[in-house]
Amino acid sequence: MTPDFFNGLFELLGGAFILNHCRVLYQDKLVKGVSVLSTTFFQSWGVWNLYYYPHLDQWWSFAGGLVIVSANTLWIGLMLYYRWRERNNLVWGWHPSTDTYGWAFCTRKDALR
Repeated sequence: MTPDFFNGLFELLGGAFILNHCRVLYQDKLVKGVSVLSTTFFQSWGVWNLYYYPHLDQWWSFAGGLVIVSANTLWIGLMLYYRWRERNNLVWGWHPSTDTYGWAFCTRKDALR
């Protein structure tokens, strides 16, 4: 068990917890209490680590870093999407007038939940 292995394990677990953030955001469909800017900073750090770890021959850390960068990319994408959707009052759902699912604009903010 090397320090690289343990660091890679922490990175892997970090990615799993970030995927939990993605799951909760997907269920809630509302961004509250988290900064896209802060997450983007840590995302850029993760991208740096993907460059840095191979130079140190830390392949376990690199593998864990791939997971955390992928999860952060998904989380940032979901945050931007749901913020855009809320700002534009755009909802996806059933439309009784056409008997279909589709996009619609609404005027009530609570319809986004």
